[in-house]
Amino acid sequence: MSQLEVTASPRAEDLAAIGEGLAAFNDADVGPSERKPLAVLIRDIEGKVIGGLSGYTAWGWLFTQWLFIPDALRGGGMAGKLLTEAEREARARGCHGAWIDTFSPVARKAYMRQGYEIFGELPDFPKGRTRIFLKKEL
Repeated sequence: MSQLEVTASPRAEDLAAIGEGLAAFNDADVGPSERKPLAVLIRDIEGKVIGGLSGYTAWGWLFTQWLFIPDALRGGGMAGKLLTEAEREARARGCHGAWIDTFSPVARKAYMRQGYEIFGELPDFPKGRTRIFLKKEL
């Protein structure tokens, strides 16, 4: 018999069991994802990471999970530079598309300037904002 447990602090091995099970299921269902991390880092003059882009490639797509630009570098096209570098690497990995989501109107505009198109919206996520899902053909 199965038991359910709700927790706000799952152990790493518990999460690994879920991830490995899902990966095995998906591999059998649609083929291997060939998931591979991808990051484009912004470093200061001392070499410390102060921002950048983090995501992964899988099933021929680039997914950007996080994109952060420090205040001092905002408004100068840094988001476009990060996305361009990530997309370049994704193409080299054989990707044909990219997707990203945001609830920031400023970020949405930046992504659209880079050629991303809206394909979905989730209202009130968070409350008072709309989470926007965008994609781009590579």
